[in-house]
Amino acid sequence: MKKILIMVNRDFVLYNFRIELVRELLQSGAKVYICLPYGGRVDEMVDMGCTFIDVDIDKRGKNPFKDAVLISRYIGIFSKIKPDMALLYTTKVCIYGGIISGAMRIPYIVNISGLGTAVENKSLIQPFVLWLYRLAIKKAKCVFFQNIQNQVFFEKHRLYNGRQRLTAGSGVNLDRWRLMEYPSDSGGVEFLFMARVIKEKGIEEYLAAAEQIKKEFPSAVFHVLGPCDGGYGEALADYEAQGIIKYHGMVKDTRLYIAKAHCTIHPSYYPEGMSNVCLESAACGRPVITTDRSGCRETVDDNITGYIFEAKNTDALICRIWQFLSLTNDERRQMGLCARAKMERGFDRREVTAAYLEEING
Repeated sequence: MKKILIMVNRDFVLYNFRIELVRELLQSGAKVYICLPYGGRVDEMVDMGCTFIDVDIDKRGKNPFKDAVLISRYIGIFSKIKPDMALLYTTKVCIYGGIISGAMRIPYIVNISGLGTAVENKSLIQPFVLWLYRLAIKKAKCVFFQNIQNQVFFEKHRLYNGRQRLTAGSGVNLDRWRLMEYPSDSGGVEFLFMARVIKEKGIEEYLAAAEQIKKEFPSAVFHVLGPCDGGYGEALADYEAQGIIKYHGMVKDTRLYIAKAHCTIHPSYYPEGMSNVCLESAACGRPVITTDRSGCRETVDDNITGYIFEAKNTDALICRIWQFLSLTNDERRQMGLCARAKMERGFDRREVTAAYLEEING
């Protein structure tokens, strides 16, 4: 029985974007270990047949003592399980898991789902982080990239010269994110922001655009979905009190909100791998307005499936929203149908899952 160890930093990252791969591995007879902090989705994966290993990860922290504890824990896990293959996701997991796997001669696959600010932006610590990445992926069986810009970055900085594959992000499950009936605009036009509420996801540009649009188009509705991680709680409450937005917090199933929406706005300038928000919205037949940023621009055919605008440019975002509002509802519906067709052509998650299985079994 092949033993597969999957390591990640959050339960919803694994469940939402890799559960199809988990299911395929279990059905093939593999023993699947999932190593991550406990979360609400863990029990469901255990019920499927996974073996859960609980670890505490300070996801965005830089405390060396906590990281030392994590490294020690990882070494113990690898030593005990002796997996035939380790699948590593998210930056800190990829770095520490990759270094340990390489040192212990355990085959492993790394997924680069965006660079992160410490890697992408020049700073005093960037050379150190690049050195860690180089060490972490040196002996990987394969490195998966989610967009071409990340792949070029790794080549430019000579971080890796082994086997690599470029996929359409995590892909999108076209059965779960099915084409939905497009809503009438008789009650107004509704927009969605779905992301962690942090500056880099473009929340400030979204709020400013909503405030401006509402002055001249009061029937427009601007929703915000996602956990408030960036200290914007007071601002969101203020905007909601003024009737500019509707804040829903973290929701379990975003499809309920996509069904009523006319368009998703993703004004991110975060170092994305490939935006799942854009993929899922498009798969449901919703036009997307997003930034000309790697990991976002690939999901949209400008003026056909949605609109692309310059990141951090609120005026450009407002212009694109007005452009969308000027369309008839039938034109918006057709744009959504084109978005769905684009997902069917190049973003089917089954293809991403198949690529992983090839590398695991090859």
